Amino acid sequence: MTSALSRLYCGPLEQLTPPLVSTALPEDALPAEQLLDANVLEERLERLAAKHQGNDIKAIASIWSQWHFAAVVVPSLAANLLLERDLPVSLDEMAIQSDEHGCTRRLVLPHEGTPLPSLDAFQRFETLFQGHVSPLIEMLGCISGAAPRLFWNNFGNYFEYFANNAELHPMALPGVADEAMRLVDHRVYPDGRRNPLFMPVRYLENSAGERHRTRRLCCLRYRLDDCEYCGNCPLEGEAAAAARDSAARQRASTRLRRNAAAETNADVQTYTPRRKVPTSSETCQVASGGH
Repeated sequence: MTSALSRLYCGPLEQLTPPLVSTALPEDALPAEQLLDANVLEERLERLAAKHQGNDIKAIASIWSQWHFAAVVVPSLAANLLLERDLPVSLDEMAIQSDEHGCTRRLVLPHEGTPLPSLDAFQRFETLFQGHVSPLIEMLGCISGAAPRLFWNNFGNYFEYFANNAELHPMALPGVADEAMRLVDHRVYPDGRRNPLFMPVRYLENSAGERHRTRRLCCLRYRLDDCEYCGNCPLEGEAAAAARDSAARQRASTRLRRNAAAETNADVQTYTPRRKVPTSSETCQVASGGH
């Protein structure tokens, strides 16, 4: 990794894995544009589903996106806000290294970025949004059937958190995250486009007057047997109880099916795609660029 980016990994980022900067593609790296191939992306979701022993494809896709966006947001925003550099994070420029469960753990970049073309809130993040996040979310929605706003909220959760804490970095200048926070505070772009990152989280006060950070949308992780509600889940009161009851019924039904299958020596399939994807699906073909 070159010195310009290595300087970022201190203070609150000291324990995180920096991107690998190399013009040579490591043997274990996948060109990121292949994530737009529905077959490739679904295979990664299957590996993650095997870990969680879950068959809810929307929840699996949501969790996978959280791992991926966490790996993307930190280096991208650190370089953008602290160095005013635009990293080469378009899907056709970079690669990823993954763990055994198919989750992204590290970025592989061809170079350390270029000076931002603009410092304006509505322009400085366009490489990240248009070249990476937007097309990937389209494919995730195509495969899982989940609404794009779910994945945008997963991304926005990390985006807002990092931006809101950027001032804690020893290299941060006053107002380091002003433009990033200005972006999430606006419902639309100046040209009238809807802003999918608008208000990804809310800060609510409880009866004791304590502020609590709450996601705008639930990430659906509670729908998997081995996952609980996250600490900033928006489901509260009766909605939370109803969701818990629904999840419990689903888990009980799943256990009954597994027990019945075991008694008849049938194979238990732990991951069932919502539908047979890709090449036969016109929508997915378009989203994957014809793959």
